[in-house]
Amino acid sequence: MDPLGAPSQFVDVDSLPGWTDAYEPKQLESHQELDVRSPFPYRKDINAKIVLWKGDVALLNCTAIVNTSNESLTDKNPVSESIFMHAGPDLREELQKLKGCRTGEAKLTKGFNLAARFIIHTVGPKYKSRYRTAAESSLYSCYRNVLQLAKEQAMCSVGFCVINSLKRCYPLEDATHIALRTVRRFLEIHGETLEKVVFAVSELEEATYQKLLPLYFPRSLEEEIQSLPYLPADIGNAEGEPVVPERQIRITEKPGVPDDASDEEGLEADLSFIGSHAFARMEGDVDKQRRLILQGQLSEAALQKQHQRNYNRWLCQARAEDLSDIASLKALYQTGVDNCGRTVMVVVGRNIPVTLIDMEKALLYFIHVMDHIAVKEYVLVYFHTLTNDYNQLDSNFLKKLYDVVDAKYKRNLKALYFVHPTFRSKVSAWFFTTFTVSGLKDKIHYVESLQQLFSAIPPEQIDLPPFVLEYDARENGPYYSSYPPSPDL
Repeated sequence: MDPLGAPSQFVDVDSLPGWTDAYEPKQLESHQELDVRSPFPYRKDINAKIVLWKGDVALLNCTAIVNTSNESLTDKNPVSESIFMHAGPDLREELQKLKGCRTGEAKLTKGFNLAARFIIHTVGPKYKSRYRTAAESSLYSCYRNVLQLAKEQAMCSVGFCVINSLKRCYPLEDATHIALRTVRRFLEIHGETLEKVVFAVSELEEATYQKLLPLYFPRSLEEEIQSLPYLPADIGNAEGEPVVPERQIRITEKPGVPDDASDEEGLEADLSFIGSHAFARMEGDVDKQRRLILQGQLSEAALQKQHQRNYNRWLCQARAEDLSDIASLKALYQTGVDNCGRTVMVVVGRNIPVTLIDMEKALLYFIHVMDHIAVKEYVLVYFHTLTNDYNQLDSNFLKKLYDVVDAKYKRNLKALYFVHPTFRSKVSAWFFTTFTVSGLKDKIHYVESLQQLFSAIPPEQIDLPPFVLEYDARENGPYYSSYPPSPDL
């Protein structure tokens, strides 16, 4: 401890300048370039949480600091030695109880004599160029597991050291890309759980972080566009995890048949599809394709192929995830058919508590339910009845859903019935379909009463939530009062 009256050697994270402090944006020569957006767009709220600080992570006064070590948690590197020195002898005794830590994992101890309340210990990978993919995945796991532990323990601030130590031979620039994009993606999804993330670097590491931070945390629209050409080809998945789609094993129900082939066409499908996978075609450099996508130079066919890969990853995740909590909301379900014999899918807006559920799981559930429906023509009925601010689907979520889903969803959607719209919802829908997505505007039909809806969909072909019937009877008078409501809605 510091002698009484002596200035503390520890540094309060709230006193450190933030990433956006003292930044002066540079004007672009052509503002037309702002139409091209980075996969890591300018976010003022996220930038406010980031601090780059040249100093010893052991001296940070924050909720937790990160220690990089080996599997036995006995590594002697500058970061560990400083943490041990300032924390005191109790830390070594505590570490012995942990019985080591595997590469990519994260384990928690008290901070003891440190200003930080906790220490999160993690083990970075040993780098060999032959096993680069494994090393990337392990380093991603280090950062992700540290952040997940911080979230679970309700920590306000985390001070990161540079996890890839020189002893483990990980190239600094490659490792920094993984560190920054993992933190960025985590804050996009769980940003409300952390107030500060500090990157504590040495003089040797500072220049690399200064160079790469604008790629993942641009401080203005101008910096976002200026940084775009410098992003690497592999920017990871939605959580920043390294992904090599061509190395993933894909299991399909009907090998050799395209995903959008209907059951009736299965036996007569064109078998030329067999052997059309990437390996059989000797497909070109995938990294180069991703780089061209970012620069807007890839052909339409290649863009469609990339989109299909992305959708397949979402579909695989949807099939593997436990989505029972989303299913229990009864916000999306299949009912009968319309007058043209097309499948009717119902969305109940009031049953979607957007502020309480994981909206990414909601997107996965939509894909899980709709994938086999969308192979044929279908219609959507959206009940806006009695929705409020807690049930309003955010336009960013709807845009993401529209961008993620396969082309068959858009091609085979023949009508979207918007039941009981308000003036505000009509305006929002008009803006969304005019300026955000294309091809949807002509398919939307505003339905003021169930009587109008029944002219397109027979009442016996649609299961109506009781509150929808009650509301319509109150607003428009009883029309089909003998129609029994579905008991399980």
